[in-house]
Amino acid sequence: MYSDAELAELLADGESTLVERKRNAPAGGGEAIYRTVCAFANDLAGSGRAGVVLVGVEDDGRCADLEIDDALLQRLAQIRSGGNIQPLPSVTVERRTVGGCEVAAIEVEPSASPPVRYRGRAWVRVGATTQQASAEDERRLTERRRAADLSFDMRPVGEAALDEIDMEHARVHYLPRAIAREVLELNERPLPSQLRSLRLVVGDRPTWGGLLGLGVDPQRWLPGACVQFLRIDGREITDPILDQKRLTGKLEDVLRLLGDVLKINISTRIEVAAVPREERWPDYPVAALRQLAWNAVMHRQYDGTNAPVRVYWYADRVEIQNPGDLYGRVTPENFGQDATDYRNPLVAEIMRHLGFAQNFGLGIPLARRALRDNGNPDPEFVFGNGSFKAIARPAA
Repeated sequence: MYSDAELAELLADGESTLVERKRNAPAGGGEAIYRTVCAFANDLAGSGRAGVVLVGVEDDGRCADLEIDDALLQRLAQIRSGGNIQPLPSVTVERRTVGGCEVAAIEVEPSASPPVRYRGRAWVRVGATTQQASAEDERRLTERRRAADLSFDMRPVGEAALDEIDMEHARVHYLPRAIAREVLELNERPLPSQLRSLRLVVGDRPTWGGLLGLGVDPQRWLPGACVQFLRIDGREITDPILDQKRLTGKLEDVLRLLGDVLKINISTRIEVAAVPREERWPDYPVAALRQLAWNAVMHRQYDGTNAPVRVYWYADRVEIQNPGDLYGRVTPENFGQDATDYRNPLVAEIMRHLGFAQNFGLGIPLARRALRDNGNPDPEFVFGNGSFKAIARPAA
């Protein structure tokens, strides 16, 4: 619940993703107010803060001198209980005094079960406006709701048996990296039980993450769990293709091959100084490209799509694209800063054990630093339309 001082501060900042001003509330609450309450409950921006509709305030912030009586408050309270907004959001309606102006404050908490709909339609807040949610908005809201549930990579694969897991590879190569040596030596449980403790197996079924990391043939179950690499002789996708590869196999195989492909495609400029010394400048730092590409494999959407991660190397840029937009609490505003969320937490854990993700949440900052140190421009990021794209450009 906001204090009077906090409400005054929000009001002074004008209409935003968190504040809407209304001069009055028509009988029935008013369509616009219902839609805005729905939008605040959806919290598309992922702020985690309550939104407020202030009734009794002009558009320019002046007091409308509206009588805030019990009848008005009861009418506004029907917004929540009228049944037109589903699932029911957490809404409080109070008479408040904000900056000397008496108002009816409708405070709406973000819903834990988005998308919230008003009369069958989801509404979201875009800046200071309330708009009907797009299909991509609804997808993001649905993924945010699922973030509190079991993630896709931790769900068992209903049709797969344990023989889909490469047990020898798991025993010899993966378990020693995932479990401390002294613990592993004392552990007398059978191998499937050890894999269950790591969430790679549930009951007698491998999980999707277990198949990706330790599967005999992961692409049999997830055809899109691969990387498509193109080296293009030009700046357009229609230009001649110099090289193309489809990287498949277990997660470790794909990541290792991807790192190798990136390394061998880097060009190095050699400058010979007056003294017998050479200066070598790569057009791209391999560390940055690896971080960006491995980040795409970690955070991509695996369910509901057969699209691969795409690495397209043009004459003037490298584009790395993965299916799946920003996930959970990560937004375009906080991306690459202090916000971290994982669509595939088990995949991220497997990559960490395998040495492809030493520190969670640092992939993008590390890539940025490596590019800057090499004299490259900062990477560019493109969000939306169900995908995520990172673009690196060569050093001058």
